[in-house]
Amino acid sequence: MIKRDLYLKRIRPFMNQDLVKVITGIRRCGKSVMLEIIQRELQNDGIPADSILSYNFESMSLAHLCTAEALYQDVMAKAKERSGRIYLFFDEIQEVSEWEKAVNSFRVDLDCDIYITGSNSKLLSGELSTYLAGRYVEFIMYPFSFHEFVELVHETQPDRSPADCFQQYIRYGGMPYLWNLHYQDAPVKQYLRDLYNAVELKDIVRRKQIRDVDLLERILAYVTANIGNTFSATTISKYMKSEGRKIAPETVMNYLHAGSEAFLFYPVKRQDLMGKKILSVQEKYYLADHGIREAVIGGNMRDINLILENIVFLELKRRGYDVTVGKAGDKEIDFVAQRQSERIYIQVTYLLASEETIEREFGVYRNIRDNYPKYVLSLDEFDMSREGIIHMNIRDFLLQQ
Repeated sequence: MIKRDLYLKRIRPFMNQDLVKVITGIRRCGKSVMLEIIQRELQNDGIPADSILSYNFESMSLAHLCTAEALYQDVMAKAKERSGRIYLFFDEIQEVSEWEKAVNSFRVDLDCDIYITGSNSKLLSGELSTYLAGRYVEFIMYPFSFHEFVELVHETQPDRSPADCFQQYIRYGGMPYLWNLHYQDAPVKQYLRDLYNAVELKDIVRRKQIRDVDLLERILAYVTANIGNTFSATTISKYMKSEGRKIAPETVMNYLHAGSEAFLFYPVKRQDLMGKKILSVQEKYYLADHGIREAVIGGNMRDINLILENIVFLELKRRGYDVTVGKAGDKEIDFVAQRQSERIYIQVTYLLASEETIEREFGVYRNIRDNYPKYVLSLDEFDMSREGIIHMNIRDFLLQQ
């Protein structure tokens, strides 16, 4: 089991604090294991196992507790049998109707430390913030980073090169359970397709009560195929019309929001760097895991530039950056990453194989007059830094700590 220190370091300062710890992210990205790691850490710090109450609401054995009142009664009955502070862990809490009322009541009625996970971002934007405004902290989890992937591989194959590891990572992505499948091609793709279908049906169709499932599937497939490309709801609406399906741009937007809420993909807004404003049209979308794309539609190696962008985007999000696409005149910068007062610019390309490519990737920075670091990332092995612009191998960038 990888300890996932990146997340644990962020959560530690809030352990034993009167704030609900909320861990969100796409299904099967490691949230349940994170709860186990936290429980183990608490026990190592002297907390008795008996003081920890853990519920996983994906289990049918807890179906009778999937209402706020039933859960409240069960927890309160068990709490009475224990002395001192209790530690409450609720996995996939969105399966409990009106769960936010129960969680808020536990805060009021018990001496407790609460941890919850969920596979829907509306946990925070809607239900949770209504009851717990200012009383929770959110931690978004992602599939394995390339650094975590290499760490895992080196446990059993310490001599394997980062370049070799990266080939496998590009193809299959970072969903943690793939390690159990030994990265065998057919089982891995079956697992990732099943994951994609579970997100679609459980976290989008059922939650949003979507009736036209076929239309939803077509829109999700369009986004999956076009990660890293700029498009709008109107673009998709016109594409669907050409395919014989009529759909209003507003409905497309609702479906895109639903996919984002389920953490299947992440919208990225465009920022006008000259006018210093966020543009309201033509977003980009990146997938929660590029391995899902390979399993569902294939073509990761054919679309290697887009996959490398997806990998770098998720890495920036893991590191805590807010990310936009930069527009500077008629040129576009792949990523503008902001973290408090720190800013970096990043261009991503497969190889700097020609003077034309070199000019395109480095020249985009010509109109950016500030002194923030500017990067060009590619899979070239030689350092081509110039004019104060830093060139790095993508693998080296991903392995930075």
